[in-house]
Amino acid sequence: MNVPTMAELAAQGKQPEVLFWVGCAGSFDDRAKKITKAFVKILNKANVEFAVLGTEESCSGDPAKRSGNEFLFQMQAMTNIEVMNAYEVKKVVTACPHCFNTLKNEYPGLGGTYEVLHHTQFLKSLLADGRLTIEGGSYNGKRITFHDPCYLGRANEVYEAPRELIRKLEVELIEMKRCKRNGLCCGAGGAQMFKEPEKGIKDINIERTEDALEVKPNIIATGCPFCNTMMTDGIKNKEKEQEIEVLDIVELIANAQDL
Repeated sequence: MNVPTMAELAAQGKQPEVLFWVGCAGSFDDRAKKITKAFVKILNKANVEFAVLGTEESCSGDPAKRSGNEFLFQMQAMTNIEVMNAYEVKKVVTACPHCFNTLKNEYPGLGGTYEVLHHTQFLKSLLADGRLTIEGGSYNGKRITFHDPCYLGRANEVYEAPRELIRKLEVELIEMKRCKRNGLCCGAGGAQMFKEPEKGIKDINIERTEDALEVKPNIIATGCPFCNTMMTDGIKNKEKEQEIEVLDIVELIANAQDL
């Protein structure tokens, strides 16, 4: 796969159109790596000049900040900002809403001001510019429901970009009763991904999975690696993994185009 680093391009005197911020999940989690690869395939197909930081990329600091360690967050953020500013980064795209929210809204206060886009927003712009075409392919006519990630939806009010991409797949987009501004968290936000849940009668991801099952989808589409994990675990809990797939929007697009 063609994945250049910022260091390699800088050595050639080149500046990419966009920095692809991979994030910890997309780099290290085996399931999320598939999302990363799908997005890279789409970027290459659309002839987008992009680069990653590679080993120079550290955690955005989101989990540290959400769990209350402001000192660690600022250390991580400042390290990343120094690297990005040294490369004169202007535009950043990421497949993780947690990274998206942190880089977009919290880095400017520490000296890191960039145009930050979620991967669905970036693909929507490529679509509008005619650089990307999306066809239904094998997903034609399938019932798909979209789970709004908290840090994409309610935190940043990005609702239409992911839905627009899903509709291009010529599918039946069906909304859960709790969606958009009323969407329910998958249970992984606010650094909850990394700890055991408190005592209660039901895990949040099970509750959210039940919301999805109500609308009888063939596929649950996500736009966040954490949501993907939580919804996948929910589907396994309900023993529905043979009937229902959980896929990121970029995986849907890449699979439909046979990339």
